Amino acid sequence: MADSQGEQFLAAASSRRLWTLVAREYWRRARRRLRTGPLYRWRYSGRTPERVLIAPPDLRLADPQVAVEIYHGRFPLSGHMVEAGGRSPFLLDVADHGWQKSLHGFRWLRHMRAAGTDLAAANARALVADWIAGAGVRIAGPAWEPATTAKRIIAWLQHSSVVLQGAEFGFYRSFLRSLAMQIRYLRSVVREMPEGEGKLRARIALAYAALSLPAPPSALRNATRNLADELDRQILADGGHVSRNPMAVLELLADLLPLRQTYANQAETPPAALIGAVERMLPALRFFRHADGSLAHFNGMGVTIHERVAAILRHDDTAGAPLLHAPHSGYERLAMGGTVVIADTGGPPPVEIAEAAHAGFLAFELSSGRHQFVVNAGVDTYGAEEFRPLGRATAAHSTASINDTSSARFHHSERVSNIVGAPLVDGPDEVRCDRLDGDGNQAFIAGHDAYVRRFGIYHERRLTLAADGDMLSGMDRFTLSHNAVAGRDAVSVRFHLHPDVELFRDSQGRLVLAPPFADRWFFSSSMQPHVEESIFFAALGGPRRSRQIVLSFQASDVPEVQWQFERKRREASMPQV
Repeated sequence: MADSQGEQFLAAASSRRLWTLVAREYWRRARRRLRTGPLYRWRYSGRTPERVLIAPPDLRLADPQVAVEIYHGRFPLSGHMVEAGGRSPFLLDVADHGWQKSLHGFRWLRHMRAAGTDLAAANARALVADWIAGAGVRIAGPAWEPATTAKRIIAWLQHSSVVLQGAEFGFYRSFLRSLAMQIRYLRSVVREMPEGEGKLRARIALAYAALSLPAPPSALRNATRNLADELDRQILADGGHVSRNPMAVLELLADLLPLRQTYANQAETPPAALIGAVERMLPALRFFRHADGSLAHFNGMGVTIHERVAAILRHDDTAGAPLLHAPHSGYERLAMGGTVVIADTGGPPPVEIAEAAHAGFLAFELSSGRHQFVVNAGVDTYGAEEFRPLGRATAAHSTASINDTSSARFHHSERVSNIVGAPLVDGPDEVRCDRLDGDGNQAFIAGHDAYVRRFGIYHERRLTLAADGDMLSGMDRFTLSHNAVAGRDAVSVRFHLHPDVELFRDSQGRLVLAPPFADRWFFSSSMQPHVEESIFFAALGGPRRSRQIVLSFQASDVPEVQWQFERKRREASMPQV
């Protein structure tokens, strides 16, 4: 009875949050349609800038070979190769929305710039002219989604030198006229954009525009003030992003660092909020980084672009050890003797920016040296949308789930997802965490109440990393409250293994995690573990099969389970499980 009431209460609360979000998005879209209607088009016409004053730098990795592919009509964008077949790519009916956004975002211009040839410059110019004559005429469709428009403005400014190389006066004026119209449009709709990374990038784009094009001092003051306000709202005190997604920190730094440099190049003082945000975000990026350079797989993080991480961290002057405690972002880090543990100890982000959030509360990842051992499944950044819910579920994380139920709810109905995506609309009301470092060890204890209302069970986890980094000890405790329902307390504690890790069993019955030519980790527990198939979505080449260690029991019979991973030097081979 209590279980049913809890389910009904959660469903009602989730429904209210969801439909509030839907109503808000409908209102935003209605206002945006009004601003792009025929009666409002005059708002985006005006004076055409005479020239581009400065081309901001671009920190994103460029590959001249991609420029060759694009020249031959093949567009490898967003993980998909699309052949134009002699047609304009902007006229192709491609179902993949990610590919469309990437095409109209024009970040691929960096590959033409890297090619450094007259042919690449001419091809870049032809494609920009093609866009201006087609998609640039009518403000509609994916090309004019505000977040995509912001990326395109930044890309056109950053790579204006290659686009305008050898350009005739007519194209030069057409390029600047279109760029100015896009800036006015973005300035008009930015207030109606949903909260989150896209809105912050729009403010970044407008700051770039005010610095890179001739503009009155008031335009730069306004752009700087609005950027500072948005940074204060979205960048947390410990440097994390309010979405709790490590990828957001990486992507935003790739835009903020060149912006900071552009202020300096133009002899303008960057806002204190920009300087402070960058100085907090660089250590935060290192906080999420494993020893092999990969970022931890939490809340939307997929494949790590190692070269981009390295390029960004070259701007980090602190050169100290990463922080161990990120209370505002809701993460903990244990790092000793070459072993790194990163754990999610925070609650869900605000529902308005929870489209990529995961139900991975109290999940952790373990790496040692240049190898990852225990991971979360992550997401396939460029894969099919239907697989996203699998990577977001609690069962795809190295944590505990109860009754095969995720610790948060997602809405995946087509009617809703077409409007607001699939946000996380329910989760724990309270996630607490206490740091317990001492005696040379690093440790914390955390707990969440996501399963209390539904099943009457509170989950608490303690992790302790030994001073030499050779042992990670864990404890999971499940406290049953008065409304716990008999027979509804099945617990599964999962440890997902990286696909490069082989799994053996030694003569003592312990499971051995053994990557090639590296130290091994031995898993033991107060109860018998079993091994199941798993999948790692965040692999470079797409999803890969892997294994997971699972501890299964009833919380009423086993309220507490202890386990440990112990590192030892590589030994002779053992029979595979």
